[in-house]
Amino acid sequence: MITYLNECMSKKCDISNVLTLLQYVPSAGDAVLGIVVDSKADNFLIDIKGPALAFLPVLAFEGGTRRNIPKFEVGTLIYVRVVKANIGMNPELSCMDASGKAAEFGPLKDGYMFESSTGLSRMLLSSPTCPVLEALGKKLSFEIAVGLNGRAWVNAASPSTVILVSNAIMNSETLTGVQQKLMVDKLLQRTQ
Repeated sequence: MITYLNECMSKKCDISNVLTLLQYVPSAGDAVLGIVVDSKADNFLIDIKGPALAFLPVLAFEGGTRRNIPKFEVGTLIYVRVVKANIGMNPELSCMDASGKAAEFGPLKDGYMFESSTGLSRMLLSSPTCPVLEALGKKLSFEIAVGLNGRAWVNAASPSTVILVSNAIMNSETLTGVQQKLMVDKLLQRTQ
């Protein structure tokens, strides 16, 4: 890895190529998909693919009180926001946006979660809309949650739609915008 980085620096490679290889580094404000790995009295320990486990306080939910504590089993997938991320400390998470509302944050049920590079996650979240998501959205009905930590979750009414969307996204990373749209068109033609 170090050799590749040194080689890349000497040749002035595109920095996005280097960043896709590195582990996710949490930053305040990032929306990420985490997996519950343990439950404590005051918080949940969450794997966010970072250098350390993050913690999600039991009161970090809209309307969260000591009487209204959510219960999550180990393995539950949760869409969360990074609140604090300091070097040498476990990141702190929340299931509320900056205004204290739940918004889109919380547990994700059903669907399919897959892992990708952080570069693909950033591409999917980019503005204007990512070409593969735009092309899929014109023809199919599905839900998607993308975390900056390289995890994505897809849900749809039929399992075949979930599989098609997930595969199209995973295969789109190295394609140009035009190639992504062509790939989606070919996939949709095969399924009809």
